Amino acid sequence: MPALSSALDVRSQDFAANAEAMAGKLGEVRALEQRVRDNSAARRARFEARGQILPRERVERLLDRGQPFIELCTLAGYKMHDDDGGKTIMGGGTIAGIGVVAGRRCIVSASDSGIKGGTIPPIGLKKALRLHEIAFENRLPLIYLVESGGANLLYQAEMFVEGGRSFANQARLSAAGIPQIAIVHGSSTAGGAYLPGLSDYVVLVRGRSKIFLAGPPLVKAAIGEEADDEELGGADLHGTVTGLGEYVAEDDIQAIAYGREIMKTIGWDAVAPARPAAPPLYDAEQLMGIVPADDKAPFDMKEVIARIVDGSDFLEFKQAHSPDTICGHASVEGHRVGILANNGPIMPTGSLKAAQFIQLCDQAGTPLVFLQNTTGYMVGSRAERDGAIKHGSKMIQAVANARVAKFTFILGGSYGAGNYGMCGRGFSPRFIFSWPSARTAVMGGAQAAKVMEIVSRGKAAASGAEPDEAQLAKMSAGIRAGVEAQSTALFATARLWDDGIIDPRDTRRVLGLCLQIAAEGAGRDLRPNAFGVARG
Repeated sequence: MPALSSALDVRSQDFAANAEAMAGKLGEVRALEQRVRDNSAARRARFEARGQILPRERVERLLDRGQPFIELCTLAGYKMHDDDGGKTIMGGGTIAGIGVVAGRRCIVSASDSGIKGGTIPPIGLKKALRLHEIAFENRLPLIYLVESGGANLLYQAEMFVEGGRSFANQARLSAAGIPQIAIVHGSSTAGGAYLPGLSDYVVLVRGRSKIFLAGPPLVKAAIGEEADDEELGGADLHGTVTGLGEYVAEDDIQAIAYGREIMKTIGWDAVAPARPAAPPLYDAEQLMGIVPADDKAPFDMKEVIARIVDGSDFLEFKQAHSPDTICGHASVEGHRVGILANNGPIMPTGSLKAAQFIQLCDQAGTPLVFLQNTTGYMVGSRAERDGAIKHGSKMIQAVANARVAKFTFILGGSYGAGNYGMCGRGFSPRFIFSWPSARTAVMGGAQAAKVMEIVSRGKAAASGAEPDEAQLAKMSAGIRAGVEAQSTALFATARLWDDGIIDPRDTRRVLGLCLQIAAEGAGRDLRPNAFGVARG
């Protein structure tokens, strides 16, 4: 393949300003993630007094050292529900990601019980459902590290009905032949009791695990019976009488050791070593200065491609035809891919070009990578006459029906139906990540404000009245500010519109790992049955 040549001036003032702006946005994300960790670690003394280790320490002990771990949805629920972004920042109530345990790739989901006892807010439920989706698509085992007060009852109306999906997913994962291991470090009660109940393997911790449908107060109120936690659902009961637990550990550390031993027994292939691949010709550090500090200024997406693909080699498809939509073949960490990227709005000819390229990659079994920076599909009389709707629909149909794994990165703008055509969250990419510079909305704030101003002026004219200019200006300023605030990367990641905000310099590494995860899943034979594993 031909290697891309770079025209990026890394010594220019613009590059330095862009890099500084990107570093500032990235620093804000990292500071918020640290705030979540600090919030949980603030309860260290309480955990140590109980003979426990902190939730993140449980995850660290479970994972193989030296193997990559992609933490997912780190800021889920940011400034939503009980999360204020400050002292009660929660990260969705769970620590979750994809890592390697005993040589096997798996999903790890740990209750962050250092924050509000690990109770789950509505976005925490959505985060759990997203993990199930990833497990199904990539055929990944799940390990749950459980210690939770259950659903936050203040938001039960937002969680109860949808929470049934979590139960159904666990049953279907087991029936599909995808193992689930629950290590119960503390409480897993009420609806949460079914999490270990629907898992294939359960590890308990003596004196700490509590699994029951109703605690002592509710039992007393319901049937008048006096019973304590241990009698209702302690580790000794479930390890010796009910058989809910297969293994009973003496503490957190031994319980995690049991979990690692179980992973060795499931017959899963060990993680294969990464394929040797030529690095890009240009330093990943330069990715920090490509996206302009002014999010309205254009940039060349080929400069990004040159810094993430093997050897900077890129075989561009229809290079001279509709160049605002970039399509081409490359490899990332030894995995062949088809790349689609935007250098502006998607023209009708670009839609046709993209649709054909997507179908060709699907025909060849080549995974697709979408690099988003678009204001959306082109509008105006010329675009409409050229078939913008008809051809844009072809691109959307191609994206929606492509059978290959799809991976999306939002680098800049992701506006309007361009988000859809470039495989936004609604089109179920295998993984979707954002750069700190990402902007996602139906349109820009200025455009939304102008549209509403025109509509308001039209209403006034229709009624024969003069528009109130001061009121129009106030309305426009409010709409613009509101849309701008709701289109940031932080706003999007809080609502799980992506799987996390990544450092631009990590794009190649993250994409390569996701491609490897997908390839392993595609090559893995499962042994499904009709029912799943029922507890004895």
